[in-house]
Amino acid sequence: MFRFLVRLVLTALALWLATAIVGGISLYGDSAGAKFLSLLLVALIFTLVNTLVKPIVMMVGCALYVLTLGLFGLVVNALMFWLTGWVSEKLSLGFFVDGFWPAFWGAIIVSIAMWVMDLLTPRREVEA
Repeated sequence: MFRFLVRLVLTALALWLATAIVGGISLYGDSAGAKFLSLLLVALIFTLVNTLVKPIVMMVGCALYVLTLGLFGLVVNALMFWLTGWVSEKLSLGFFVDGFWPAFWGAIIVSIAMWVMDLLTPRREVEA
């Protein structure tokens, strides 16, 4: 459970980074605390979308992955990011993604940020 909460906070930080860098991705809130809570909820939605919807899209688009040598994965990541923005907007969480291209660049930034954070976080040793 602790690892999940840490991962959720790291995802929220990666989403914040995307809002800071990419024009077209907005975060609204009255205070810093409200924005942080909003980011945590959006990170939870992002995790759920990637856990539940992404495997279905990947299975349906399997041939496109092969034909594009995996580049279709960038499009899928952008669509998952865009879907997260849409759900967040419908739930009035203060997170908005204005179209495909901001979602595309936001997904790339979140992916890179999560990769770097994974490299920096210590691994739990596996006992034999």
